[in-house]
Amino acid sequence: MLQRKWIVVVFLLMAVTLGVAAMRPPKNGYTNLEVLPRDIPTRDLTRIMVDEFDDGLGVSCTFCHAPESPGSQKLDYASDAKPEKAIARSMMRMTLKVNKRWFSVKKPMLGTPSLAVTCVTCHNGKPHPDGASGQ
Repeated sequence: MLQRKWIVVVFLLMAVTLGVAAMRPPKNGYTNLEVLPRDIPTRDLTRIMVDEFDDGLGVSCTFCHAPESPGSQKLDYASDAKPEKAIARSMMRMTLKVNKRWFSVKKPMLGTPSLAVTCVTCHNGKPHPDGASGQ
């Protein structure tokens, strides 16, 4: 009987430990990624931000990311305060869908060379594509 109790106690401890571990944010600290995987390596995230957004739209981080506080030079990357961030997410989803549907890319991922359509396809290094409002 005592052995069964120990087995139950050990099982419960393991379940609680796994539950707590599952609730922790990823090691890299990315808590607000919605389109990109939350466990994306920092190197890959940086490459996507530079290659896709900086180069494709000709913008810097401040285009989508809000400062931590008014007048601050430090950015709050998790903040959704700027509407451009929501637009960027929408555009990323659209790009992935276009590549999957029209170019038969089985598992499209931003930043991979398998994509036929990327940000630069329409933006050509400008924040707004030709013909879009806000130019």
